[in-house]
Amino acid sequence: MSTFTAVIHKEESIYVAQCPEIGTASQGETLEDAIKNLQEATELYLEEFPIKEAYRSIFTTFEVSARA
Repeated sequence: MSTFTAVIHKEESIYVAQCPEIGTASQGETLEDAIKNLQEATELYLEEFPIKEAYRSIFTTFEVSARA
């Protein structure tokens, strides 16, 4: 079993979930549904395209200047 990252944001009435390590994405009406659907999409993807080695993503923040 492997552990991956889920990056989730809300778009109007749905949650969109993405796995940056694999490149899979899914959505759901609730946060839990989005994560469950992402897990299923990632499992199906990995059945077809197995990975040899999993790399953890590095997350950080940065600032940008707002231009008028």
